[in-house]
Amino acid sequence: MLQAIRNKMHGWPSVILLGICVLAMSLFGMESYFTSHNDTFVAKVGKHEITQNDFQTRVNQRRQQLSEQEGDQFDSTAFEKPEVKQQILDAMVDQQLLLQANDDWGMRVSDQAVRDYIATIPAFQLNNQFDPTTYRTYLESQRQTPDSFENEIRASLATQLIPDAVNDSTIITDATTDRFLSLISQRRDLRYFVLPRPKLADAQVTDAQIDAYYKAHQADYMNPEQVSVKYLEVNGADLKPDAAPSDDELKKRYEDEKQRFVQPEQRLVSHILINVPTNATPDQQKAALVKAEKIAAQATPGNFASLAKQDSEDLGSKLQGGDLGWLQKGVTNAPFEAAMFALQKNQISKPVLSPDGYHIIFLRDLRSGESKPFNEVRDQLVKELSTGGKDRKYNEVAGKLSDNTYQNPSSLEPAAAALGLPIKTTALFSRKGGSDALSSNPKFVAAAFGDDVLVQGNNSALIDLGNDHSVVLHIDKHVPAALRPLAEVKADVQKKILDERTLAAEKKQAQDMVAALNNGEAMQSVAASVNAPLKTVAEAVRSQAPQASATTTPTPAPLLKQAFLMPHPAAGKSQFAAVDMGDGTFALLAVDKVQDGDLSKVPTEERDALRQQMAQAYGAEATSELIDQLRAKTKIQINKAQM
Repeated sequence: MLQAIRNKMHGWPSVILLGICVLAMSLFGMESYFTSHNDTFVAKVGKHEITQNDFQTRVNQRRQQLSEQEGDQFDSTAFEKPEVKQQILDAMVDQQLLLQANDDWGMRVSDQAVRDYIATIPAFQLNNQFDPTTYRTYLESQRQTPDSFENEIRASLATQLIPDAVNDSTIITDATTDRFLSLISQRRDLRYFVLPRPKLADAQVTDAQIDAYYKAHQADYMNPEQVSVKYLEVNGADLKPDAAPSDDELKKRYEDEKQRFVQPEQRLVSHILINVPTNATPDQQKAALVKAEKIAAQATPGNFASLAKQDSEDLGSKLQGGDLGWLQKGVTNAPFEAAMFALQKNQISKPVLSPDGYHIIFLRDLRSGESKPFNEVRDQLVKELSTGGKDRKYNEVAGKLSDNTYQNPSSLEPAAAALGLPIKTTALFSRKGGSDALSSNPKFVAAAFGDDVLVQGNNSALIDLGNDHSVVLHIDKHVPAALRPLAEVKADVQKKILDERTLAAEKKQAQDMVAALNNGEAMQSVAASVNAPLKTVAEAVRSQAPQASATTTPTPAPLLKQAFLMPHPAAGKSQFAAVDMGDGTFALLAVDKVQDGDLSKVPTEERDALRQQMAQAYGAEATSELIDQLRAKTKIQINKAQM
């Protein structure tokens, strides 16, 4: 075709046509050869992007949580499943929808709410009170400022604003509570007997049957995929410490960082807060100011605590007479801080406006900053320098290990030779992990079975195992999942066939007996026909089995569960069912009578606790429905390629 076109294109018309084509390509097509557009977000909720880094951080947090909860039972491979990643992403999308709804509806977390929450964190308390020094030390250790930490807390609390509001507005009536109490305290009269396992009429299993079953159930007889890996590790505990720092080094460090050892000026403060609503009208703000000025005019050092208990709207300090403890710069908001540091001891301020409302501040005491002498902090400096030196040494060796194994991706030997580290080898382990601490670590297992190591044959990236401990690994041996030979599992297959035959025979026998009972045959006679003792349980409840005595035993859980799923029996006519006991046996169950619970015996505190639980459950369902509505009206893009 191209040759035909070329043959027909002669003269100046062809030149003009060719020029137009070239121009069109330059304007509309050529850039596609040099540029491409790839979305880098994992999800986009409205205009907000959930980045790949955000998503991976959340996945890692969830993996770590489950690892700590499940211990040896933790399966790191679950996080490779698309459905698990989708669940995590859905939760992140839901949180973003709630945050955007906060903005749309003018809901925010107040500065006071953030401070109150921080004050309740046990790590920041001393003698059951918030301790500013402990708080400041923590922030310094995490290299955070008060503003950045408060923003983290604010963001966390913000996702609960709407759910909490929904829960608070959920009303559970007495009638609803009574219906539920009546249901959960319902009593049922039961009879049951357990069928003895029948003798099989056909207990012979042929080789052909074994072979057919084996081929149909090969997934049950697989050896799992396994690997062993070679690895290099850097463990801070094994690194030789440097020489102890000299006094000259310690004194230089002390002089260079002397400001660290100055106790900042602190003030012992109480306050009374009069709230000003968010987006308050001028009249509302004026009313709050008038109220605050009236209280301030009455306040004295002697009656301040009683006025705070009576009038303060800060629930966190109200019961303590407005006591906020010892405060220093950087802990409160700017207007409060400025007023606090302008006061003299035993002085009470005029109303001070902050984002939370009007504060009346009482300065009860103060202590000026003091510098600790060198001798007092010498041991601390020795510890810091020793620890810092050890940390630097660990970071140096770990960094060199990372660089060397990256530059020589096909082998660990160059890094081992350069750093003097021994190459170690693990035993074989599966995707569920191995038996030792290292091969059972989720990060280690994930790296060993990752594409870069297992498929590409490269060294892994540096794996941080925590506590100054890291490794780089390389595949040593890979054993694919393989079907176990029939000769090895023949006995298991034969037993499985016989067990299934027995279970089928038991199920048929139980169903036949239920049919006989429904046709009017007495349960005592049916039980006697198989020499099974008939047991009676009076007034069984669903929450727990009846109390055992010397002659009775608790009702088995499968029977109790089935008993409360069955319909109410008609007067004088029982309901019957066959129940799989889960241990290879069946039981015949009769429900003879149903009685509602006696609500007069339910303690008030139990009723109140139930009402609260129901409110939370109803609130959670209402919040879920609200999120569904927000999803429906918000443009949400999911980029599965980035998950």
